[in-house]
Amino acid sequence: MQHLILALALMFSSLMLAQGNSTSKTNGSNLTVSVLNALSDDGEVRFALYTKENFMKQPLQASSSKIVNGKSTVIFTGIPEGFYAVLCFHDENNNGKMDFDLNGMPIESYGNSNNVYNYGPPQFDLSKFEVLKSDVTLEIKF
Repeated sequence: MQHLILALALMFSSLMLAQGNSTSKTNGSNLTVSVLNALSDDGEVRFALYTKENFMKQPLQASSSKIVNGKSTVIFTGIPEGFYAVLCFHDENNNGKMDFDLNGMPIESYGNSNNVYNYGPPQFDLSKFEVLKSDVTLEIKF
């Protein structure tokens, strides 16, 4: 009788673990974002994930990562299907914000998804990418 109870307990716990693993994918995808060409390893790169509705306001998720040999990587998890944009900058002096000179030009490197460079602030429609059911990997260049 003890063997039967133990076998049933193992079967149910295995089923619960299998369900947990299968449903984790339906809770969203992973988004891996890397900056490949930071000019120095000083400070860190700060990343922010946006939708069109909150673009350049409060990010859905934000993360930062140290720079090693010019490369910095973060992973955003649980991303539902939809359109998103990522903005990032190299916070060389670790003050938590992007620094500008007196005429308003950024003095720290920055980039966005799709590596679109235009005059003026980033635009969602130029930076957007789609997340479907699979994980997504982006490389951003400063």
